[in-house]
Amino acid sequence: MPFHSKLAAASRLAGMLAFLPSSLLAQSPQAPPTHFQKLAHTYSIVAWDSATGDLGVVVQSKFPNVGGIVPWAIAGVGAVATQSLANTAYGERGLELMAQGASAEEALRIVMRSDTMLQDRQVGLVDAGGGSASFTGRSTFDWAGGRVGGAPGGRLGGKGEVIAGHGYAAQANIMVSDQTVRNMAESFERSRGPLADRLMAALKAGQAGGGDKRGMQSAALLVVRAGAGYLGANDRFIDLRVYDAADPIAELERQLVLHKIHFFPSEPQDVVPITPEIVRQLEPILLREPAGAGEKWLRRPEGRASETFLTALRDFMYWENYDVRVRMDGRIDRVVLADILAKRR
Repeated sequence: MPFHSKLAAASRLAGMLAFLPSSLLAQSPQAPPTHFQKLAHTYSIVAWDSATGDLGVVVQSKFPNVGGIVPWAIAGVGAVATQSLANTAYGERGLELMAQGASAEEALRIVMRSDTMLQDRQVGLVDAGGGSASFTGRSTFDWAGGRVGGAPGGRLGGKGEVIAGHGYAAQANIMVSDQTVRNMAESFERSRGPLADRLMAALKAGQAGGGDKRGMQSAALLVVRAGAGYLGANDRFIDLRVYDAADPIAELERQLVLHKIHFFPSEPQDVVPITPEIVRQLEPILLREPAGAGEKWLRRPEGRASETFLTALRDFMYWENYDVRVRMDGRIDRVVLADILAKRR
């Protein structure tokens, strides 16, 4: 996430310790400098979907809970990733400026003016019109840089440079090489479909390009759309975080699959008739659940998709949080069916 190098700080600290007597070192435990605790190693991409207007951020870091620091977004306004030594002002003030009409580049440059630790920062922004900008400070640890859309493969920017483009901004620090941002840019440009899927594909491509020198720890995906949050009450269409995991990208991908099952409506091609075979698969579940309850969803076998069976299936699906995919027309979502059966193997 954010940040930059524990490695650089550790190296400087080791250099200082080398000049102290070994007896003093043994007697005086050395506390790491405050700055040391705030550094991390991150790659991200912020992007805009021209078809839907969705805005989003996806990020992976060798740092815990990257989702609580790096990604910021407001529907109809913009999206921001603030990393290296993250400065939340780029998220808060940057979005405020874009809401007032500033482009991504204008918002970036305005916030930069008051940043007293500018060269430790790395930032990517995209506005609601698709304008994008990225900045990497000179003090960020190698490899560090960014790429923005607007040209095939994106335009590459190095340290100390603001680059502006269109559609997306990808940035990374403490990488094995520039292949991570190159892969993210190329993946996003050639992919099609929902923004969340394109962002996940870009993140995986970035990891395939080498990723963080120190490895992986956390990840996050944020996509905003007006009125697309829970019960239409906010714009958090997708808001997923992996705090700490051996493979945070795989875990984030698993969470996205679950999120779609429980919060996205059925796709027309996934809705199938409830055949006798499907009844045969579901009836044993309805006859024995809820576990520990005296009254089950279904009192006796029906053998067919009767109204009694469909009512029991409806109640079961609401209980299991498949709310947006409940039906009473003699059909079922095959994705939900597969999920139900997989969880009871």
